[in-house]
Amino acid sequence: MNIEDKLKLIVAALEDLKAQDIAILNTSKLTALFERMVIASGTSNRQTRALADNVHVKVKEAGEYVGNTEGEDSGEWVLLDLGDVIVHVMLPAVRAHYNLEELWGAAEAARTRHIQADH
Repeated sequence: MNIEDKLKLIVAALEDLKAQDIAILNTSKLTALFERMVIASGTSNRQTRALADNVHVKVKEAGEYVGNTEGEDSGEWVLLDLGDVIVHVMLPAVRAHYNLEELWGAAEAARTRHIQADH
């Protein structure tokens, strides 16, 4: 399965259970560990766990790699390692606090400025 099909599968699994504010970040130029980061919000600890579980089930059913899952106990921030895609399912307050979109976006902007300065 190519990366775009995998992302569609992940987003569909999140939308099935009404995830909010789904974002996809291209991290392929920032790290060799994964190509994309998917971030979504759930309205409760119970929903974040259910969202992460649904993604886990759908990706595994498709025959794709499913690695470790972290944060299921509290449900405030659940992380799924899907190989070339990392999925973060977070409560809105936790998501706002850590602001991964800005953190990774700022890293991309800084990297772009650095590359342009080198040329």
